[in-house]
Amino acid sequence: MPVIHKLLIQPSSEHGLLVAVGDELGRLLWVDGDTALRRRAERMMFVEGAVWSEASVGTSAPGTALALGRSVQISGAEHFNRAVHPWSCTAVPFHDPDTGAVIGVLDITGTEMAVAPHTLALVEATVAAAQAHLRVERLQLAAAKRDRLAERRRPASATLHRTVRRSSSPVRSLYRNSLQLLGRDQALLSIEGRTVSLSPRHSEMLALLSIHPDGLSAEELCNLLFGDVPALTLRAEMVRLRKVLQQFNPVAVPESRPYRLTVDVLPDAGQVLSCLHRGAHRVALNIYRGPVLPHSEAPGVVSLRERVSTLLREALLADGSAEALLQYADLPEASDDMVVRMAALKLLPLRSPKRAAVVADLERLESEFGTHQRP
Repeated sequence: MPVIHKLLIQPSSEHGLLVAVGDELGRLLWVDGDTALRRRAERMMFVEGAVWSEASVGTSAPGTALALGRSVQISGAEHFNRAVHPWSCTAVPFHDPDTGAVIGVLDITGTEMAVAPHTLALVEATVAAAQAHLRVERLQLAAAKRDRLAERRRPASATLHRTVRRSSSPVRSLYRNSLQLLGRDQALLSIEGRTVSLSPRHSEMLALLSIHPDGLSAEELCNLLFGDVPALTLRAEMVRLRKVLQQFNPVAVPESRPYRLTVDVLPDAGQVLSCLHRGAHRVALNIYRGPVLPHSEAPGVVSLRERVSTLLREALLADGSAEALLQYADLPEASDDMVVRMAALKLLPLRSPKRAAVVADLERLESEFGTHQRP
């Protein structure tokens, strides 16, 4: 917030503008700026705690930026809600510096000046600075953790006689260790600000351990990886994995009996499932980059892949907008999905220019597969 205040709030207040910060669901966490303008904005519920997602208020800068995952400017009557037509807005999403997932949004609201070209550049620069600041704090936290780990390994006599120099401002625990599994065969593991690419087999092992935080016995992990194969095969792979992780970061080395990770790691597949559980299917869709380790044949990974893909598709078919369904239809795994396209066609307005492309896709699929179902 100090970064946002210095770069955006101070100059915005002088020009009669409002600045808002929202979370990944479109909930406004903080609103500040011109006092008179804030009173006007309260009448349309542009206040802290209000939800401005696309699902709640239709087209608006905060909600649309989150839905698209990129910067947007919405002017006057371009807003879906008539109550917002007197306003213009620019919004830029925050992305996690390590995973790339959308984690929030920064919005500037007011008169026509809120959608000026220089306004967009200023908001994007502020978001970039805030993301860089977050990255620095994560690196500071990683350094502090490494220091604590090294301290635990020191002899007791050295510990008793050391001089500890403390920072005047403690590092806040903002870092979230992550494991990227979606749409890639080699997972990316990020721990304390550092990232390593894993082999396909090690990617499978980390994927399974990350979604079983309480741990797995050797037999359980072996079955999830190989099926009915002697556990001796697993032990050899585990030795190699531990060697890789020891060189990368010792805190990432799994324990045994049961096998489990000693550090919290958030897999992107688990993040999608969490969003779906909360009903945030648009956020889940923006995080989703494809199937979990798409070429893996490990039984446990196949089960996770099918679960994530199936639940996402079902959520969008049950409650997705036309735009969300079309976004999903662009994924390679949905290239032949007639049901999704028919659902989108039902929701699209009759005069929507997007209908022609959907109809063309349906006709192509009907020709290829010989079906003639049409909404």
